[in-house]
Amino acid sequence: MVQVFEKITKSQEDKRDCRGLILDNELRVLLISDPETDKAAAALSVNVGYMSDPNGLDGLAHFLEHMLFLGTEKYPSENEYEKFLSEHGGSSNAYTCMENTTFYFDIAPKHLTNALDIFSQFFKAPLFTEDATDREVKAVNSEYEKNLADESRRLLQLERSTSIKDHPYSKFGTGNLQTLVDDPKKNGINVREALLKFHRDYYSSNIMSLVILGKDSLDELQDTAVNLFGTIENKKVALPKWPGNPFGQEQLQKKGLAVPIKDWRSLSVIFPIPDMKQHYKAGPNRYLSRLIGHESSGSLLSALKKRGWSSHLNAGCRSVARDISFFAVNVDLTEKGLENVDNIVDLIFQYINLLRQEDPKEWIFKEYVEITNMSFLFKDKESPRDYVVDLVEDLLNYPIDDVLTVGYLLSEWKPDLINQVMEKLTPDNCRIRIVSKEFESIADQTEKWYGTKYKIEDIPSELIEKWKNAKPIEELKLPKKNEFIPSSFDILPNDDNPPKYPAIIHETQFVRVWHKKDDEFLLPKSNLIIGLTSPFAYVDPLRVHFTAIYLYLVDDALTEYSYDASLASLQFGVVSSEYGLMVLIAGFNDKLDILLTKVLDTLINLEVDEKRYEIFKESYERNLKNFAAEQPYTHAGHYLGACLVEKRWLYTELLEATKYLSFDGLNKFIKDEFFSMMHIECLFHGNVNKAEAQKLIKLIESKLPKNVMPLFPQHLLLYRDMKLEDGSNYVYEVTNETHKTSCVDVLLQCPPKCTESNILLELFVQIASEPCYNELRTKEQLGYIVELTLSYNGTGQGVRILVQSDKHPIYVDHKIEEFLLNMKSLLEKMSDEEFERHKEALAVLWLEKPKKMIQLTDLFCVEISNQTYCFDRDNIEVDFLKSITKDDVIKFYNDHIHAEGAKRRKLAVHVLSTAEGGAGSAGADVDEFEPLSIVSKPTRIDDICSFKSGLSTFPLLQPYDYHRPQGSRAKL
Repeated sequence: MVQVFEKITKSQEDKRDCRGLILDNELRVLLISDPETDKAAAALSVNVGYMSDPNGLDGLAHFLEHMLFLGTEKYPSENEYEKFLSEHGGSSNAYTCMENTTFYFDIAPKHLTNALDIFSQFFKAPLFTEDATDREVKAVNSEYEKNLADESRRLLQLERSTSIKDHPYSKFGTGNLQTLVDDPKKNGINVREALLKFHRDYYSSNIMSLVILGKDSLDELQDTAVNLFGTIENKKVALPKWPGNPFGQEQLQKKGLAVPIKDWRSLSVIFPIPDMKQHYKAGPNRYLSRLIGHESSGSLLSALKKRGWSSHLNAGCRSVARDISFFAVNVDLTEKGLENVDNIVDLIFQYINLLRQEDPKEWIFKEYVEITNMSFLFKDKESPRDYVVDLVEDLLNYPIDDVLTVGYLLSEWKPDLINQVMEKLTPDNCRIRIVSKEFESIADQTEKWYGTKYKIEDIPSELIEKWKNAKPIEELKLPKKNEFIPSSFDILPNDDNPPKYPAIIHETQFVRVWHKKDDEFLLPKSNLIIGLTSPFAYVDPLRVHFTAIYLYLVDDALTEYSYDASLASLQFGVVSSEYGLMVLIAGFNDKLDILLTKVLDTLINLEVDEKRYEIFKESYERNLKNFAAEQPYTHAGHYLGACLVEKRWLYTELLEATKYLSFDGLNKFIKDEFFSMMHIECLFHGNVNKAEAQKLIKLIESKLPKNVMPLFPQHLLLYRDMKLEDGSNYVYEVTNETHKTSCVDVLLQCPPKCTESNILLELFVQIASEPCYNELRTKEQLGYIVELTLSYNGTGQGVRILVQSDKHPIYVDHKIEEFLLNMKSLLEKMSDEEFERHKEALAVLWLEKPKKMIQLTDLFCVEISNQTYCFDRDNIEVDFLKSITKDDVIKFYNDHIHAEGAKRRKLAVHVLSTAEGGAGSAGADVDEFEPLSIVSKPTRIDDICSFKSGLSTFPLLQPYDYHRPQGSRAKL
């Protein structure tokens, strides 16, 4: 008998209907009916992960996750699932954690049931064919190799590898060719049989949860869930039990020194603590996280910043698995901070001891309750896919009635639980990890899987005793009452005859303001975007650096003031671009003007502290140098942009310019240059009517620097994209010494943006992306990262194919060309029905409405930034899409994509690995192949500047007719 749960606690603003179920096979289900949704979604989580990998088969759970996508008894085709989703506006993914494996997808709502049918077979009768098994293990290995230089993965695996030997926590979860091919062969293990056994042993309905969100009624969704998932076998699996905490006495009171790949420094103090998951309504960990991680005056971070030891800190609980949790305090380190690690740890224990002295404060808990209640009541609507993923693991761990409120609502004041956690935050129950390049000469051990060099030392007993008795200095204090908590949540009345889209409500020679009163989300929130255009921001690499460091300093100066605002869901951010700065303030509008005033005052009147300047200068230079260790695809994207954008500084040019940085130069830039000429363009969107907008306009104008000069029209012209010649074929080659994988990034440049070319390009990408992935990733196994996407720059656009691979770039480029040639046959043989499905899928993607107000703000902002002002673009283009025929797409392909296309324009960036084992290293085995005679030999680009000097540019896009503003063009 199906158990039904109708009384699920939800926000009063949430109009969706929910129902919980426990099916006859003990599968836990949450159904969400949303008649207004334009996407349906589902997620299923199995309560087993890589901590359950059999001994000698590390990575098996993760490998199984990969294999479930590659055919089932009912749907044997390897790409049936992905093809179906692609043709109906959907997408999918999966991930494997320590004790969970989660699969999810979204799709056009009317195709949800069919997608669920294919999806459900993963958990009933997967094929695990020998051919697919032999191929897909290479994808697992490619994923592992991609992550070899991922600092977070390296440090997490180091933590596992230095835990109690043979504890399941110590396993290597990703797996690679050694653990899934070589070692099993030596030990006589059949990996395919092991996959089948793992599925048989653990993929049981009684340890699964399912969330389905769709347009159908709850009764219809329930029938679908019961019919498709109620038949998953219940094997009465008992959840694995873990042998206590993975850090025993031998692993505690240790200091680990780890060597990163990039040049960065950090300190982590990690405490094993009791698992408090069952006390989710009391949130003792969240109480402590909030206080230790506080950033306002009197906080631990404030004390560290004053001493020049750190600029960022976070604290919180990491729930790893059942009965395994850690509380960690993480601090970034300056050079001076690295020299004072023991003193920093002393300060951390001073603050912890302050909390012990003060005892838990109910008023702090109640204030946090007020904030979380407010956030839950007015929380933005999530995208269907994100929402089901967020809920599905909680469904396994918490009562169904409360599954929507976990992580939000607190209701139980239990100071004894806070003290219970506090008892574990002691020097004799901690591990310390310090990360720095400076440990390279003393590191005496190497982690097995990621090659991280490290050294472990005992923490001297006298230091442990000193930290135990650390007395809080006067400077450290509990936070004060949060003055940014809103007192009003009123929705302001609409103006008379409100426009459908943003409209200009104020314009002078200095300022233009766009305004749109929200009439969709009806939340007491607003988004303000203020673009400050300055011709000095991107004039040369040195000014780029000055702008970036200036923003670091602004953010730093505002941290203590703005932290309370951020807790009360009122955020600010300042980012730089080629055109100047952009300020974003978003959240509850009740206190928004107060934060805006402070941000503008700081931005315009910043007095730079030389010590803070030196800290951020050093950090900035390190980050710039660390670009060399970024993933090959990051390098490919950088050089592709440098080749194609009219003005784009190269990494090497930026690095060279750092030698000219100076404190006096920064001050001169801020006071004499940046604000000497200025244009401001604003967008006010949300719970702000014209009357409120006019108050904000006056506030902004009152803060403008005196004697500022307005910009001339030519200052406001946007940068354009370079136009390749018809029939061209260029290649730019660079090397990478850090990663074993290489990369190919191919751009096939297409006609400039207009409704017809946009649609033909996007429709081709819609049709070709899944076959590209299936051919180059699944069948050819070129690498883990394979993408065919739309490339969309300022004025140019095209088809972009990215492959990161252990193969030589020349070979990969050849395989890409081979695939593109095969697209001709696929297009010509495609049935009219399949073509129409792709058109429908594209329309679904285009017409998906923003779920959060900030997403709609971003769409408006893009149109204003591009100076096109076509705020109804998606509907306009979907209407035009209806007239497109298959012959139109074939002609587009023949002209622009096919190797012999008269208007084909190709630019490829090859990033060749010269690291040990890479395709360009000494003695590497380069695949031999016959180049396609149909593809012309590429012209090598030796100098990007010379290359661009011989090209013309695409014209700037023209404003859409009925939104063309009067006066100057501007950049938001």
